[in-house]
Amino acid sequence: MTGPHIALPRQITLFLVIGAAQLALDTAVYIGLTAAGLPVVWGNLAGRVAGACLGFWLNGRYTFADPQGKSRVQRRNMVRFVIAWLLMTAFTGLLLDWVADTFSLQGSWLAKPLVELATAGISFVVWRQWVYR
Repeated sequence: MTGPHIALPRQITLFLVIGAAQLALDTAVYIGLTAAGLPVVWGNLAGRVAGACLGFWLNGRYTFADPQGKSRVQRRNMVRFVIAWLLMTAFTGLLLDWVADTFSLQGSWLAKPLVELATAGISFVVWRQWVYR
């Protein structure tokens, strides 16, 4: 028996595993670039691009593949992904910039994984219901 109810636990598990890899890459790029002097917003953008490239392919190929296992890494999915990703990136970038201005650059390094984790639930719903449909 297949269907959205059966697939959901598997999708959540894969999304979390892939998300952890994305988060590690994203955060490492962010910290490395901002430590080298790149402004917070641009460091966040670079980190999120690195993580997005990894996540788009892995999630489309495995997490949200169709019921027969066929990849959903197609142009239509990429266009939707880019739109949603840009909105999420703008939000996280502004939030991290505020943290850096209010507290410190090092404070934004600590906040980066927390911000990304806090937005993961929103991302899952958007990816599952819109991007990879």
